[in-house]
Amino acid sequence: MASSGAGTGTGTGGGSERRDRSRATAAASAPSTDVRTMFLLLHSVTEDNIRFFRQNSSETGRRFVTAFSQIQEHGRHLQPLVQNFTRIFPIFDFDEQTPANGYRSLIKVVRSCILHIIHKSRYITGNRRSIFFRTNHNCMEIEAYCSALCQLRALVYFAQRLLTANKHGDLFFGEEKGLSEDFLLESNSMHKGCFYGRCLGFQFTPAIRPFLQTISIGLVSFGENYRKHDTGLGVAATSIFTSGKYAIDPELRGSEFERLTQNLDVHFWKSFWNITETEVLASLVTLTSTTVRVNKTLSVPPNPFKMPMQADPSLMVDISPPVAHSGPGPVQMRLISYELRDGQDSDELNELCKPEAQLGLDMRLKTKKAPRSKFLIVHFHGGGFVAQTSKSHEAYLKSWAHELDSPILSVDYSLAPEAPFPRALEECFFAYCWAINNCHLLGSTGERICLAGDSAGGNLCLTVSMRAASYGIRMPDGIMAAYPATLLQASASPSRLLTFIDPLLPLSVLSKCLSAYAGTEAASGIPRITEKTDALSLIGNDAAALLLRDIRLGASAWLNSLMDSSKSSNKPGEETFHHFPPHLPANFSNP
Repeated sequence: MASSGAGTGTGTGGGSERRDRSRATAAASAPSTDVRTMFLLLHSVTEDNIRFFRQNSSETGRRFVTAFSQIQEHGRHLQPLVQNFTRIFPIFDFDEQTPANGYRSLIKVVRSCILHIIHKSRYITGNRRSIFFRTNHNCMEIEAYCSALCQLRALVYFAQRLLTANKHGDLFFGEEKGLSEDFLLESNSMHKGCFYGRCLGFQFTPAIRPFLQTISIGLVSFGENYRKHDTGLGVAATSIFTSGKYAIDPELRGSEFERLTQNLDVHFWKSFWNITETEVLASLVTLTSTTVRVNKTLSVPPNPFKMPMQADPSLMVDISPPVAHSGPGPVQMRLISYELRDGQDSDELNELCKPEAQLGLDMRLKTKKAPRSKFLIVHFHGGGFVAQTSKSHEAYLKSWAHELDSPILSVDYSLAPEAPFPRALEECFFAYCWAINNCHLLGSTGERICLAGDSAGGNLCLTVSMRAASYGIRMPDGIMAAYPATLLQASASPSRLLTFIDPLLPLSVLSKCLSAYAGTEAASGIPRITEKTDALSLIGNDAAALLLRDIRLGASAWLNSLMDSSKSSNKPGEETFHHFPPHLPANFSNP
């Protein structure tokens, strides 16, 4: 799941209105000059091309004139709005050292679009007389960016309404009616196909665009073959042969991407994201990932147990098994360890292993056991609460186990919509408590226990910690929550406007996942369609590999700093909250 980025805070960090305004005034002059220069340049390059193509009586010439004229109009209306926003940016920054909020992000996307148009217009100016100039191709590029700028203009207008309606310094609209309703209507009515075609990923670094193109082509191709085959692998295999048209026709890809994200239900997204669970792709990942000595899948029975209270260990609290929706049931987990450690080959642990999991242990090394690590990582995978398992995340978990010298327990919690909230939370909390009580079986002394998770898993890290605090038991020593879903209400905010054009998780898809998790999938207001729809292989490329490598290494470094930091003089567990970002919204808990 994706959260709202840097703009998810709900206030200014406690500064007075007068200080905020003086900061804003001091920071405004240079950015305003840059804005004026950018819009003057936009007008200049478009005007030059308008004069040239007016002399061309062809249909393409008229299309050029129309597109450039519309870009000029959008620029005239956007300039005063962008200048106004640049003046108020500092009001919403967390502090002077953190110049980031949703308004900054939105205007940066607008600037990026305009700079792309300027660059393309200059290219057209320099090459339009050449016999090698691809007239129709370049015309379609300009038309696509003109359409994107039009939609961004609508988002900026909405952001202006939000700025006017909110209390001073607030980023979120606090009511369920009014702008929050308009926010959802705007999402459904906005034409977003241009952002998934020729303009895909313009707001990001060029290195990531091939990765985004691969994912988008794979998605629309998968959609074309969806429900024609019984298995995700069959859909993916067929999609390889039907994906070419989406690679060469960006407009077709964009319109199909928009149709899929708006119309197909959560079961489609579950099938698409679970492609990585297929045996063929899982085997490829296994061949290329770090080799570990222990990779066991465990099934922990739903037996209640007791844990000591943090404040007074002589007092015990009952930990009940998960029961929501389907009654008591075992909790599935995966234990990963780079080395075989004391306890990991015990009969007590082996009794919890699934039969096929015995192959996850290199039996030749049973006599060469390493001592227990003082660390333990409890991991909750992402997947929008509806898809994926620990197997999907196994590649980087193996690397973490090696780099951090720590065993990792990854929890395979039950997924929505079959098991909505609070089943996943109950299972993750039960697994966390069981891990604390059974560190000796997992190859850890339990001296430092960290929670880690991405997206939906990040949400579960936070909510499990909150539940541990409410029970009064030991809190985790650290939390590594990567892009966690923290505010699950449909509240309008500037950075949430950017989910309208997100190339990986648009707002409509996020809404489907959250509706499924909350158990209100049928009430989402988005009709299901039953037509059979198409898709490509999800084999990555160099850009994707670099991106995933950076995410893995960054998370690994963060976990390492959490586990290696020296304990404070507080009582055990009291320093836990220091690892939370201090600007988390107050209502960041459960949906």
